[in-house]
Formats: sequence, structure tokens, C-alpha cells
Amino acid sequence: MDASTTPPAPAAVDPAELLADPYAVHARLRETGPVHRVAGTDGLPAWLVTRYEDVRQALADPRFSLDKAHAKPGGYRGLALPPALDANLLNMDPPDHTRVRRLVSQAFTPRRIALLREPVRRTADALLDAVEPLGRTDLIAGYAAPLPITVICELLGVAEEDRPDFRGWTDALVVPDPARPAKEAVKALLAFFARLLAGKRAEPADDLLSAMIAVRDEEDRLSEDELMSLTFLILFAGYENTVHLIGNATLALLLNPSQLAALRADPARIGPAVEELARYDGPAPLAIRRFPTEDVTIGGVTVPAGETVLLSLAAAHRDPRRFPEPDRLDIGRDATGHLALGHGIHYCLGAPLARLETEIALAALLERLPGLELDVPVGELRWRPSMRTRGLLGLPVRY
Repeated sequence: MDASTTPPAPAAVDPAELLADPYAVHARLRETGPVHRVAGTDGLPAWLVTRYEDVRQALADPRFSLDKAHAKPGGYRGLALPPALDANLLNMDPPDHTRVRRLVSQAFTPRRIALLREPVRRTADALLDAVEPLGRTDLIAGYAAPLPITVICELLGVAEEDRPDFRGWTDALVVPDPARPAKEAVKALLAFFARLLAGKRAEPADDLLSAMIAVRDEEDRLSEDELMSLTFLILFAGYENTVHLIGNATLALLLNPSQLAALRADPARIGPAVEELARYDGPAPLAIRRFPTEDVTIGGVTVPAGETVLLSLAAAHRDPRRFPEPDRLDIGRDATGHLALGHGIHYCLGAPLARLETEIALAALLERLPGLELDVPVGELRWRPSMRTRGLLGLPVRY
């Protein structure tokens, strides 16, 4: 972050082009300047930061608040959620963020997540048992989506019959659809969580949700809104990003057969490969929006306090200043330092679980489905119509 210059003129960004090829758009912006004035995800003006070092610094800079109270009047609108779903870690700064995160962080330590390795593999194998005899399937609907939703729901203690409805409601929040209005989804989610929490209070079990309720009711360290919002965030983030990470990673390997062959030949490389796949085509083109609490200079441009700042992970991950030949998938690359799971105090709480699930999902897939290949031309694949997430609507394959 260096000396201030005059603000840049608004950058022309075609939403259709951004959805079709976000990396090309972000690369053009990155190479023409480190910071751009653009239309944000809600159509209002925002500042887009595009270069790796600037993005990384901003992710950890305490002057960039996640609390919408710091947005200037008439500025950022975003998704309108009621307090019972909005009082979550993605809208909090310290000290509330520190307090709430500490309450659940022990459930997501690498040691505790390692204990899930065998259950996750059993879930992956059960899903593959169902699709293996078919010879062809949609890997998103049949594998990448049900795997993480099963794992996170079992961790929290959500009954199997409630899982399909939950996924439909959260999909309606991420991708606008007249057939599934977001307002109706929010109403259904509130009723769902009220029923879920009441059930756990009546009959506590050995699961994360019962433990969170105990913290709320016995120690009074969580407000009721914080409890419900935290439950929503863990369920939502616990599957949404992992679905897309598994789907995008599988597609990247199918489109890069030499890398797929290298991974098949040496499955022990799966851990580093997942880091490179997260860098190469991660589930989030943008980090969660931020609001400067004071005027901040980024890449020579002064961003006024209260304005919306978007940090482009898509541009940062393809920045040749940090990753040589960034548009090339290379599972042998040292991709440590990628930002797909965040950086700083807002680093993804579920990162160990997302890594574990993706490693197991890919390893099981390559082991169980030999000859895996796309079942449609790549140009026919459809992506979610969202600037917030990068994920396939479907991934037809044969094997």
C-alpha cells in the first residue's frame, strides 16, 4: 500500500463476460491497475482490489471491517437477512467475532477433523456405490453436493429428512430465482432453525449443535440471534464452498489430463494438489465485502471510509507476481499462500474440514471411477449465475 493518487475512473465490467470467464475479466483489471471502481454484487459502486499482495494485506488489515454498521448511508445493501440469521461471523469484528469464533473453533481443529476421515470416506464410498454401476452421472447432484451436506449435517446433528429442503432454501439465497423467492426462503429457514433448536433443547445429543445450545443456555455467552445465525453459517458454509471446490477441482483435472494422470500415478500427492486446485479455480471469486473504518490507501488509490471494498481472489490467484505461469494447473506447484480459504482473523473456520472432504472426494473418485471423462462438450457446461460463487450447476461425466 503506497502513496495516494486520484481515484480511477469506473471500470467497464460486462456482467455476462464476468460470469462466462471471470479469470479473463479479473486479469484484464489486474494488469490495468491495482484498484478499480466497479458496480458491486448489489449494483452499487464498490472498489475492486486485484493484485495478490494488496488483497492479502487487506484481508488481514483491521481497518477493513466486516460489520455493515460501518457502511456509509446509501451504500452497500447486500442480501437482506433478519437479525436471527445475520448475526454471524461474516458480519462481525472483534471483540464479538473473537468471542463467537472461540466458542466453536474447538470443533474444527485439525485433530478433531482428522477423526472424521473414516466417516467421510464411508460417505464417499456409499455415494459412489450408487453411481458406479450407471456408467455415467452428474457428479454435482450425485456426489459433490450430497457429500459435504451429509458430513456437516451429521456433525451438527441435522436429521436426514431435513437436508434436501435446507439445500434448496440456501440455493435460493445465493442464486436469485423467481420460482424460489429469497424472501420465502428466509421465512422457511427461520422456521427450520427454530424447530431444529427447539428439538435439540428438548433432546440434547452428542453433536455440535447441542454443545452450542449449552453454551447459549448455561453460560449465556451467545445471544439467541448469534446462536441461530452461527448454526445457519456453519450449515451454509459447511457445504456450499466444498461442493464447488470438489466440482471445480474435478473439472480442472478432466481438462488437464497430464495432471490427472500424475495424480492417479501418485495418489500421495493429493494434499498439495488440493491446494493448487483451490488456487486455480476456487469456489469464491471475491472475498466477503469489507468497509474501511477510515480512509485507506490501497495500491496508490485512497478508498474513503465506509465505501464497499471487494477483494478479488480470482485476480490474486492468477497474479504472475506471486504465482509463475498462473493460468497453468500444476499439482506440483507450491500453492501455499493461496487465499481461497481466507487470511487473517477471518480465515475459514472450516478450512481443515473442507480440505479433508476435498482430498477424500477426489481420491475416492479417481480410485473408483477409472476412465473418468466429461460426457458433454466443455462449452455446454453451465455455471451458477452468481458473482459471489464459482460453481457448476452440473458436471455430466462417463466412466
